[in-house]
Amino acid sequence: MAKVLVTGATGFIAGHVIHQLLEAGHEVIGTARSASKAGPLNQTLSAYAGRPVSIEIRAADLSADAGWTEAVAGVDVVQHVASPIPLTVPKNADELIIPARDGALRVLRAAKAAGVRRVVMTSSMAACAYGWGEARPNPITEEHWSQDNGAADMTPYIRSKLIAERAAWDYVSDEGKGLALTTINPALVLGPVMSGDFSASVEILTQLMSGKLPGTPKVGFVVVDVRDVAAAHVAAMTNPAAEGERFLLGDRFIWFRDVAEVLRREFPDYASKVPSRDIPGWMVHLIALINPPAKQLIPELSRERHISSEKARRVLDWTPRSSEEAVIAGARSLIGFGVV
Repeated sequence: MAKVLVTGATGFIAGHVIHQLLEAGHEVIGTARSASKAGPLNQTLSAYAGRPVSIEIRAADLSADAGWTEAVAGVDVVQHVASPIPLTVPKNADELIIPARDGALRVLRAAKAAGVRRVVMTSSMAACAYGWGEARPNPITEEHWSQDNGAADMTPYIRSKLIAERAAWDYVSDEGKGLALTTINPALVLGPVMSGDFSASVEILTQLMSGKLPGTPKVGFVVVDVRDVAAAHVAAMTNPAAEGERFLLGDRFIWFRDVAEVLRREFPDYASKVPSRDIPGWMVHLIALINPPAKQLIPELSRERHISSEKARRVLDWTPRSSEEAVIAGARSLIGFGVV
C-alpha cells in the first residue's frame, strides 16, 4: 500500500479519488488552500463512505510555492487533481492558464525533490480534441493534441488544460527526468456529487433541472462517470504499463436533447422544468447574455467530438458506466442535496 497525496482534495473528482484510494487500503493525505478544510471534507467523505473517514489536509495553493515541500514530504505517489474549472468565461485567459500551468509545475518539482516515484495528473479531453476545426480526427485518441491556434473553441479553460499538460510532459522529459508521469484525460465528468458544493461540470444538470433553459441547444458531449474517472486514477497509479502514458476517458457522445430525455423519464417530478424542445443557435447567443454559463456552449453548437477510450480499457482494464447512468446518478445526488 502507498502513501498518496491528492491535490485539491475538496474537489469533485478528488473526493472520489480519495474514497477509492481509502477503500483500496492506501494512506491518503490531501491538499487544500487551508488546513481548516479538513473537518468539512472528512464529514463529507464519511457520509459518502458510510463509515468514519479522517484524512490529514496540508495547506498548499497552486498559485504559490509555500506549502508544497511540506505537502509532499514522505509521500510515495501524488495524484495531482487540483485545477481551476470556471463557471463563466474569464475576461483574461491567464486567470486560468497561469495557475493551471504553474501549479502543475510546482507540484511536479516538489514531488521530484522529495523523491516521489510517481505522479498521476488530471488533464482533460480538452487537451486533445479542440482547435482542429472541421479537420478534427474522428475519433480523437491520446495521440492527438488540441491546436492552440486562436480558434473559437479554444476557450481559456481549454487552453489552460492543454498548456498545463504540455508543461508537465516537457518537465518530466527534461528537468524532471526520472519522475514517472501519467495523465488522465476525461471527457465531461458527471455522476454523483458528495455534497451541495460541486464541480462546474455538473452545472449542465442543474441548468436542465432548474428551468433555466427554455430548450435544449444543439450541443453534445462525451460523458464519463466521476467514479470511473477515479478508478482510472487509482489503476494508473499501480500499473507499471501506465507510466509515461495519457488516457482518454469517456463512454459515448450524446446530445443535450438526449440528456434532457433521460432526466424527464427518470425524474417525472422535474419533467415540467426540463426543456422538451430544441432552441436555435441564435437563441443560445441571447441566453448567454443573461445566463453566463451558457456562453461556453456557443463554440460547441452542432459539433460532434468523438473519442476512443480503447487504450484505457486495454491497459488499465477500465470499463466505464454508461452515460445514462452517470446522468441519473448525478441528478439523483443533486436532488438529494437540495441543489435542484
